[in-house]
Amino acid sequence: MKNFLSSLLATIVGLIVMTLVVFLIFMGVIAATTSKEAVEVKENSLLVTKFNAQILDRTNEDPFALLFSGNFMYDKTMGLNQILKDLDKAKTDENIEGIFMNLGAVNAGIATLGEIREAMRDFKESGKFIYAYSNAYTQKSYYLASVADSVFMTPEGMFLFNGMSAEVMFYKNALEKIGVEMQVVRHGSYKGAVEPFLRDKLSKENREQINSYVGALWGKIITDISESRGISEEKLNQIADELSTIDSEKLVETGMVDGLIYYDEMLALMKEKLNVEEKDDLEAVSLKKYKDVPVKGKKEYSKDKVAVIYAMGSVVDGNAGEGYISGERISKAIRKARRDKSVKAIVFRINSGGGSGSASDVIHREVMLAAKEKPVVASMGDVAASGGYYIAAPADTILAGPGTITGSIGVFGLFPNVQELMNDKLGITTDVVKTNKNSNILTAMDPLDQNERVIVQKMIDDFYTNFVSIVAEGRGKSYEEIDAIAGGRVWAGSNALELGLIDMYGGLEKSIEVAAEMAGLENYRVQSLPKLEDPMTAIMNQLTGGSMIRANRILQRELGEEYHHYKKIQEIRNMHGIQAIMPYEIEIH
Repeated sequence: MKNFLSSLLATIVGLIVMTLVVFLIFMGVIAATTSKEAVEVKENSLLVTKFNAQILDRTNEDPFALLFSGNFMYDKTMGLNQILKDLDKAKTDENIEGIFMNLGAVNAGIATLGEIREAMRDFKESGKFIYAYSNAYTQKSYYLASVADSVFMTPEGMFLFNGMSAEVMFYKNALEKIGVEMQVVRHGSYKGAVEPFLRDKLSKENREQINSYVGALWGKIITDISESRGISEEKLNQIADELSTIDSEKLVETGMVDGLIYYDEMLALMKEKLNVEEKDDLEAVSLKKYKDVPVKGKKEYSKDKVAVIYAMGSVVDGNAGEGYISGERISKAIRKARRDKSVKAIVFRINSGGGSGSASDVIHREVMLAAKEKPVVASMGDVAASGGYYIAAPADTILAGPGTITGSIGVFGLFPNVQELMNDKLGITTDVVKTNKNSNILTAMDPLDQNERVIVQKMIDDFYTNFVSIVAEGRGKSYEEIDAIAGGRVWAGSNALELGLIDMYGGLEKSIEVAAEMAGLENYRVQSLPKLEDPMTAIMNQLTGGSMIRANRILQRELGEEYHHYKKIQEIRNMHGIQAIMPYEIEIH
């Protein structure tokens, strides 16, 4: 009895201490996030932009992200939606005279950078200036910098401008050595996701499609840089072929940069531009702080809303959180917007290479129902392909950037056969007891026989037929027209416009404007969905989520940009059923 009372007392004390700790942490974080000093932008100020964090479609203002990351110096993410709002706000802010882009590596896709460049160009039209500076330019950071009035680099800096390439790794020979056969069932000759398991080099069809969209992306970059810097496209390609940018002495000569100067000289140049005495400091505000500056001359309040539904990441079944397009969570958000009478139009922002076929179909259904009641505009980010295109298809209007990756209308099934590995290599055998003829269909220890392959092929073909049909219906085209450009082929946005897979070029802000115009709105508010977790829910999830949440936070901190490889492996492990997914991830440097 004594031991029982001691244990009970210890448990009660533990609960009291835990509750107190949770309360103190909660109050501390809330105090930190609500007691921000008002950000004052002084006259003759610079807006300083670094873009040194991963740029996602929207900002996650979770106050506990840093708290539980284990590293308070860790910079989380930037939201494209907030960046665009702030650049638009700075355009009319009488205290902001110009923008200073102090650039390093930029972690964003070409379409995202294209939207930021467009906002920067709009900023310049107000008569204000933009200067760019870096110690080392990557192709993506230079693409962003090239929109500036003047581009500078430190004299001993690095500048790599060498064109784009795509490299695909093949596993067929390695799998054969260990006795694993990947059994593939697919529809579409361009569905290259399975080629690494079947071949040791690219097929003609896959090489053709990769060459097409990589060429289109490079063409977009070259065209924009040519327009901004006044260098012909032929000359830019020559510079890339000759690797001219590795010789810093040629950078100014070629017109790629306007000067090679040290940082103190950069500051002196901006002081001169702003008529600031050499002994005085420049007035500046970072983009991170500028988001807290109130907008002057706000529009009058309106009950009418345009709902922006953000769908980012792989399409998955269930109710996964931010960073995944889960069938349950995203469908609920679309349904909420459809039923809300104050929501007059919907923008469905998609950044995904696809995933679960069943989850894609569930979301597609909700988009279709919403489009029957109010205008729905699909806004494509860096990628909206395969399942990402499937869920966009019912929208009234689809917008994308020339650098968006889309299409990939096709499906596949991948079934490993490890019988040789287990039997011949490891000496492990199995025996089966079945109640029915096909009880053990699709098991890794039993290869597909002809009858099973026919069954699986029919499942794949049926899904493909449905996929093409819904795209044809959404695009107002015949099945044959869509089938001719489908087959799993990946397209760049510039090709997609010509083929009718999208309706016009435009980013997030343009999509909102189009949706409002379709709904006949002049004054309106923008509502972001799905809603992010409230602080109390976030902290409880963090504390009760156990070691996995903590482990993921640590991995994300330690791996940095490489964390997405680990995340992708986890997604592949959790795949089941038919997949409508991009052939492979595309990463551009």
